[in-house]
Amino acid sequence: MLKGIPKILSPELLKVLAEMGHSDRLVISDGNFPAESMGKDAIVIRCDGHGVPELLDAILQVFPLDTYVEHPVNLMEVMPGDDVETPIWDTYKEIIRKYDDRGDAVVGNIERFAFYEEAKKVYAIIATGESALYANIMLQKGVVTE
Repeated sequence: MLKGIPKILSPELLKVLAEMGHSDRLVISDGNFPAESMGKDAIVIRCDGHGVPELLDAILQVFPLDTYVEHPVNLMEVMPGDDVETPIWDTYKEIIRKYDDRGDAVVGNIERFAFYEEAKKVYAIIATGESALYANIMLQKGVVTE
């Protein structure tokens, strides 16, 4: 156990977050995301018993968001014609505001299939048991300035 580190961050996940460099990206995926097939060239970490919000909150305690891009956080857009509500996005924005002074401005959206293409290039995918639809979120790492 370590002091000051959220308990949800396993040693494996902490190692991956520490290994990542500036501009590296990771996806925290919902339970429906094809993590293993998208992550063939990435590190896939299973966190099936957890939801995205609790992992996002813990990760942002130790993970700086990139300040050199407009949207260091991206969500998967809802497909046209899908009648799906995404209240989890509001939860994500609340969490992000706790850790980044730019607030909602850091959050962008990527069309579903473009999100998949970008996910194939990330450093790591954290596969959760999140049941909310369109709950996938991509983070781009920044630099530590302190």
